Amino acid sequence: MKNASQIIKSIQNKPQFSKLSKYKCIKKIQSIFTPALQKMIKFAYIKNDTLFFVLNHPAGKQEFDNNIQSIKSALNFARPQECSETVIDDIKAFVTHTPNKKLQTIEKKELRYKERSSGDFSVNIQNSKLNSLVKSIREIIKAKKS
Repeated sequence: MKNASQIIKSIQNKPQFSKLSKYKCIKKIQSIFTPALQKMIKFAYIKNDTLFFVLNHPAGKQEFDNNIQSIKSALNFARPQECSETVIDDIKAFVTHTPNKKLQTIEKKELRYKERSSGDFSVNIQNSKLNSLVKSIREIIKAKKS
């Protein structure tokens, strides 16, 4: 009887799941980079036998460009086992300036705070419109507190 890892390996070797092997290859190559550079990599993909790294900061691109020759020579010398079926001729990187979706979801949240005022304050405003507005706010606070 096969165990779980053997079943997963047999599924990954099927042609319809070739993108999984590319994904594993990309992740293995990313693990070679320094942790600081790994944090700057937003995502990576392979297109026309070229491995593209999308970075989220220009400093990451500069560091990547400084190390690209050593990365290419290391991959030509010792190709990871996960990349045996994947053909990679070139490696490129570019910076994206699109915002993260995580930041957009935080803005949509409606923040609610517990009312700390008891509504016991005096209103000494000369303008009649503002005076009535503040008094209505005070009544709303008192109604919610009780």
